Order: sequence, then C-alpha cells, then structure tokens
Amino acid sequence: MKEKKLWKIILLGLQHVCVMYGGAVAVPLIIAPAIGLTEQQLIYLISFDLFTCGIATLIQVWGNKFVGIKLPALMAVSFIVVEPIIAIGKIHSITGVIGAVIVSGVVVTIVAQFIGKLIKFFPPVVTGSVVLIIGTSLMPVAMSNVAGGTGSANYGHIENFMLAVFTLLCFLILNYVLKGFMKAISVLIAMVLGTLVAGMFGMVDFKALSEAAWLTPLTPFYFGTPTFQLSSILTMSIIAILIMIESVGVFLALGEFCDREIKENDIKKGVRAEGISAIISGVFNSFNHSTFSQNVGLVFLTKVKQRVVLVAAGVILILLGFLPKIAALTTMIPKPVLGGAMIPMFGMLIAASLQMIAKSDMKKSSNQLVVAVGVGLGLAVKGAPDAFKGYPELVQLLCSNGVVMGTLTMFLLNLFLNRTSKDDLNEQKHEQRTTDNLEIVKPVKSDGV
Repeated sequence: MKEKKLWKIILLGLQHVCVMYGGAVAVPLIIAPAIGLTEQQLIYLISFDLFTCGIATLIQVWGNKFVGIKLPALMAVSFIVVEPIIAIGKIHSITGVIGAVIVSGVVVTIVAQFIGKLIKFFPPVVTGSVVLIIGTSLMPVAMSNVAGGTGSANYGHIENFMLAVFTLLCFLILNYVLKGFMKAISVLIAMVLGTLVAGMFGMVDFKALSEAAWLTPLTPFYFGTPTFQLSSILTMSIIAILIMIESVGVFLALGEFCDREIKENDIKKGVRAEGISAIISGVFNSFNHSTFSQNVGLVFLTKVKQRVVLVAAGVILILLGFLPKIAALTTMIPKPVLGGAMIPMFGMLIAASLQMIAKSDMKKSSNQLVVAVGVGLGLAVKGAPDAFKGYPELVQLLCSNGVVMGTLTMFLLNLFLNRTSKDDLNEQKHEQRTTDNLEIVKPVKSDGV
C-alpha cells in the first residue's frame, strides 16, 4: 500500500518537473553562448541548474522553523536574471557572475529579516491582481509553444496547432472523466499521449537523448574561483530583490489557495530560503531562483496541495542534475504538446485570481483603481518590454518586468488609496456598534388590525 502511494507521489512530482523543465533549461541555453561558454560547459551548466533547482525547492518546501515557506512551491532559475547575467558575463566572465550571485544571496538573506512587515500591505485585491498579471503574462508563452516554439523552422505550421489541440483535448477529456489520482496527473498523461502521437509523425527529436552522458560530476566552483566586482554585485542584488518582491505576491496567493494564513514570519522564512538558495546556487555554478509561475498554475489546476509532491519533484531534479541521460527524456516533449498543456494551467491562474480579487469590496473605487492601473500597467509593460530599451540598465531592470511593475504599482496604490487612519478606524467601530444595536432591536410583528 505504501509503495502504491510512493509511486503516486513520484508521478505527481514528475508532472511538476515536466512542466518546469523547458523554462528552467532555457535560461542556461540562452546565457551560455551569449557569454562564450563551450558546448561541454553548457552541458555542465544545465546539470548545475537542475541540481540547484532541486536543492532550492527542498529548502523552500521542506523547511524548518528558521527557513522555508512550507508551501507547494517549485523553485527554478528566474528569467529575470538572463539579461543582467549576460551583461556581467561579457565583461567579467562566468566567475564574475557567480561571485555576484553569491553576494546577492547574502543580501536577500539579510533583507528577509525586514520584508515580512510588508505583508499587511498585500490584501486580496493586490495578491489576486498579481496572480492575474502572472496568468495573463504567461499566455503568450503558451501560444508561442503551441506554434512550435519561437525560432523553430516550422513555427506556425498547421501540424503544431493540431498537436497542441490534440493535447488540450486529451487533457480536457481525461480531467472530466477521470477521478482521484488519475485526474490529478491528467496533465502528465495528456503530455505523454501528445508526445507519442508526435513521435508517430516524426516530430520528436531523439538527438539530445543519444548525445547526453549517463553521469555528470557536480563540482563546486567548476568554472573557477568567483570574482567580486561592485557593479556586478549591485546589479545582481537589485535583481534578487525584484525576484523577492515577485515571490512575496506568489507566497500570499499560494497561502490563499491552501487555506493558510501567511504571516510576517512565514514571508521572512520564505525569502530567507531564496537567499540561502542563491548562495548555494552560486557555489554550484548556477543563478538566482524564484517560485516558478508555471508550477503554481499546475497546483491551482490539479488541486494537489501536498508539500510531499514538491519534495518528490525536488529530489527528481537533483537526480536529473547527476544523470543527463535521464534528464534528456524530458527535452523530447515537443513544444506544441507543452503549449497545449500550458493553456489550461495558466488559465487556472486567471480563474483563481478572480476568486481572490472577489474577496475584496470591488464596489470601492479605490479597489477598482488598484486593479485597473496595476494590472493594466503590468500587462502594458509585458506587451512592450523594449519601451525602456534606451534608458539606463537599472531603469530597464525595474520597468521592463510586468509582474514587478504591476506588484510595485498595486502596493503603492493600495498604500495611498486604501490607507486607514485612526479616525477611519473609530468611524468603522462606531458603524459596527450601530449595526449590532439595530440587529438586537428586532421589529415586532403586528397582529394586523
């Protein structure tokens, strides 16, 4: 019986790994050639990436009384780091990047002590809107995969759309028909079926599997002794703080979904886990991590909230870091298959965000403005990231990320539009007492003369 339960946990964990794998591996694939790393070094960079993702996930999910949010959150290297790391790597090489990542982890670990005090400024109207920005911002990613993946030779071909639709229909049918555990892994089953069909039409690439090694040693400071430059450290520290702000919104959203009140100390431990993970990641030649939005969508979709599933995903990622041949299996999933599975996942984020926002009084014009301006600005920035291309690098980092801009905007708008003074509190208490007295004095029914 225990073995049966273990297999279920492993499969649910594998489902999370399949969902995050493409995005997680994309970061080293983009960075390595841009900063002059060889093909062999790229293979190691991917292995280090997977290994540290697993370690970061275990720290965040398993946790203890000092570190870890203890929510079903899978950690992966954030896309926000790509541009600044390339900029640093071109000037100071990969050793300069690693040094900056380690110091940024120390900075976040220290800042974590104070970040929890911000939680009272993130009511449901703000956290729900953050999730709304995340869900809608991810939809173009899903569509890009549906079309075959940006840059692919057959981008937009009809067979890609047909394969994506087939995968989506498989998921919808399975999710409607199946019950219990099988329903929970319906995304994974749909991706397997989509990949099998793609294989029949020659749309599965086996090259990565055949070329991958069976075992990779994971060596600390593989690329050399870290170097430390003030400009690099400042850049990565700012990036780490931006990731931290994004994570706070995700933590609060996950807490709402898991029916758990997220308190100041929880935020402190979650952010501290990110800082410690960044330090470990730097030692093992990788980059800063964040809570992966794709996997938050999977949690919302499957309704599987157990942390043990994410622990299993973390262990699988660690093993994949050591075993590139096994890791290569997940790269065989065609982009259209992944895109077809992403649509309902990201759509569930949008649906969940509306439920969160509905907990606030949306008749208040202040709440309407928080959503309208915050979500509007977040999506506007996401739709035109090059709008700030001519500005200094710091401005680009702050302003070209839709989630960060939306979160900061809603935080500030809620702070100023929904601030509550002592007079307001006294007035609310007076209104409550008046309402209570009215409820006590009940009307007497007339006998009807």
